[in-house]
Amino acid sequence: MHDQDNPPRTPRYPGYDVLRKRHTPSWDETTRRVIDERLAIRREPIFLDDAAWRTLDALCGRVVPQPADRPPVPVAALVDARLQRNQGDGYRDARLPPLRDAWQRGLAALDAEAWSRYNVPFHRLDGNEQDALIRKMQAGELTDAAWQDMPPQLFFADRVLHDICGAYYSHPASWSEIGFGGPASPRGYVRLVAGRRDPWEAVEAKPGGEDEARRENERVR
Repeated sequence: MHDQDNPPRTPRYPGYDVLRKRHTPSWDETTRRVIDERLAIRREPIFLDDAAWRTLDALCGRVVPQPADRPPVPVAALVDARLQRNQGDGYRDARLPPLRDAWQRGLAALDAEAWSRYNVPFHRLDGNEQDALIRKMQAGELTDAAWQDMPPQLFFADRVLHDICGAYYSHPASWSEIGFGGPASPRGYVRLVAGRRDPWEAVEAKPGGEDEARRENERVR
């Protein structure tokens, strides 16, 4: 968890844009359709109410702060869309309620904790205050009755980290950031030995070699 006002960064994969693979053998029609859906997602709630949405959006901003040099990944919208679909994992810890109930209860409880300590909702807290509550949630030190029988530390580990980080790294902007090419179908990968790369894979910049990596990555398709 960090402040959003980060200094300019040097990208690890300068010049790389995974979306250039759209019309290449790297992606099939199923991949293109799924990515188009993620890129077109509405940046407003379709499942959560306004109060829960504001809390979720603020929470996402602390868990996965985003660089200022590109449009942000709509993390809260991706989580909300998953809740709308009621898309679980196929398993859950018995101490947690089902997906939708867990999120609605957890977000309401975070707001209740903020009101009791600061007399404002969670999204109105400054970054340090939000981080303090998140750390207490991680440590299981939040005790408001709004949690009911749901352990705060389990909600943090199994829902907050799992769902927010999963949403962030499901988006093509994050794939470009980490040099990921998306699903390996139908082209796949050939050079699997450590230190070798296929020509359709991104090049990681070495210190002093950023310009060379950028030139290489601008050719990657």
